[in-house]
Amino acid sequence: MLYGPPGLGKTTLAYIIATELGVNIRVTSGPAIERTGDLAAILTNLQSHDVLFIDEVHRLNRTVEELLYLAMEDFALDIVIGKGPGAKSLRLSLPAFTLVGATTRFALLSPPLRGRFGAVYRLDFYDQAAIQEILQRSTGILQIKAEDSGLGEVACRARGTPRVANRLLKRVRDYAQVRADGVVTRSVAVEALAKLEVDQIGLDEVDHKLLHTIVDKFNGGPVGLETIAAAISEESDTIMDVYEPYLLQLGFLERTPRGRLATQLAYQHLGIPYSKGQPPQPTLWNESG
Repeated sequence: MLYGPPGLGKTTLAYIIATELGVNIRVTSGPAIERTGDLAAILTNLQSHDVLFIDEVHRLNRTVEELLYLAMEDFALDIVIGKGPGAKSLRLSLPAFTLVGATTRFALLSPPLRGRFGAVYRLDFYDQAAIQEILQRSTGILQIKAEDSGLGEVACRARGTPRVANRLLKRVRDYAQVRADGVVTRSVAVEALAKLEVDQIGLDEVDHKLLHTIVDKFNGGPVGLETIAAAISEESDTIMDVYEPYLLQLGFLERTPRGRLATQLAYQHLGIPYSKGQPPQPTLWNESG
């Protein structure tokens, strides 16, 4: 089981496992397996020691998930033939295979399925040196001319995520080809990322909008997630899954029982003076003396 934020290489790691084992890999996803017959077709077509990769495994249908239990434990599959009183249960033997599951929402996995995985690994964000090494490899694949300083500028704004780094590199490449001499230098990267509204630490337009909403409209918080979502016209799930994790990692936000709170680091990054003791809100009691 591989879990962690999106874009960290869970699918790539599954392909690496299959390559190291010298076997084929069958790739599918939880939402794609709608019925038990879909899973049965996939499992019965596996060859010996193949790798089955299920992305977003937490979105498996509960009936399909229960059918998977026996396949994981005993390499067998129980199918029902016919309907009504004449229905019969048939057990099919499956070849030995390796199941690799990936999810961005580990907590949504049911305990029975979670407990059946023999090894569970969490993928974390990458440091800047690792991201820059990934970008060096990508420049060779995409045939991009780039200086180390230019790649370093992209790496420090990639939010520790290889997928984001490669996406930014392609856009910087486009800018370099149109507005520069085709070489990704530091100055070219800074100009291109400024056009994309990505700042020095990787915050984009929505990140700034979210922080400014909490600081300017709600006096730094605490404020509820649904209120923030309504204020910036974004879905609450998008804020919680896409934007909040990086802001929490940077220490710009705090989750409290009363809602989200902007920290002193957020004020400093936005260039807004921070006063630790916020003025109390007027109430009926202190207004009347």
